[in-house]
Amino acid sequence: MKILVAEDDLASRKFMFKFFSKYGKCDTTVDGIEVLEAFSLALELQETYDLVCLDIMMPKVDGIEVLKTIRKMESHYKIEESRKAKIIMLTALGKTEYISKALETEDATYIEKPIEINKLTSTMRELNLV
Repeated sequence: MKILVAEDDLASRKFMFKFFSKYGKCDTTVDGIEVLEAFSLALELQETYDLVCLDIMMPKVDGIEVLKTIRKMESHYKIEESRKAKIIMLTALGKTEYISKALETEDATYIEKPIEINKLTSTMRELNLV
């Protein structure tokens, strides 16, 4: 499995890298621009990500905008529905109406911070990734 983690907080990024590396190749980014660059490059190389874990509150481009852009890129590259990246959004905001609408529209799930290993594992099971 190929995984992309987007988290601007160093401690959280290290934690998620260590957790997700058990499941496959894990790349990390620190802001929305880096996420989009990495995702675009993977599409061009036909080495798409299976899972993208996005912090909602990122510098430069927030996670919701990144999510929408990822879905547009997949559509542009005509990625089959079954091959689209699974998206887990991370938020310290709780489930606001804004987050709920975006996630429903763009087919993503979310986990509230602080991140718990059990919640990450169960979410990956729900997404059929483990």
